[in-house]
Amino acid sequence: MGKKKVIKQTESELLKEGEKAATASKKEVKAEAPVGRVQEGRVYISSSYNNTILTLTDFQGNVLSWASAGSIGFKGTKKATPFAASKVAEVIFQTIQKLGIKKLSILVKGIGGGRESAVRSFAAKGIEIVAVTDMTPVPHDGPRARKVRRV
Repeated sequence: MGKKKVIKQTESELLKEGEKAATASKKEVKAEAPVGRVQEGRVYISSSYNNTILTLTDFQGNVLSWASAGSIGFKGTKKATPFAASKVAEVIFQTIQKLGIKKLSILVKGIGGGRESAVRSFAAKGIEIVAVTDMTPVPHDGPRARKVRRV
């Protein structure tokens, strides 16, 4: 086995990546309003160790818009950071403003780092949050564990 080379980004590369993410979050948001104007919506926050995905739906479950840290422009381990999740929440909030949604119900799933910051960024924007629900699956006992590996 040879040596492994660790590639480190320079400061200029980091700045370029941050600017790229900022411009991607400021792009024009495409939002098509349904036939009856939506007053209440749901935001599903799926936060994993690798990414944070937000989905905006109406109360029937029809998807109005979605965004993820990867779609905004974050790459690699930066997708799972709280900063990336707050930027994704800003993109979804722009869609909420376009559609004229007044009340939100937030449903959180997963154990990633972005779940708290996404909820906080919605609360900071001043939109009325009706409920915050945690839907993270919790095993009640599950199947039988594998036998212990002996080396």
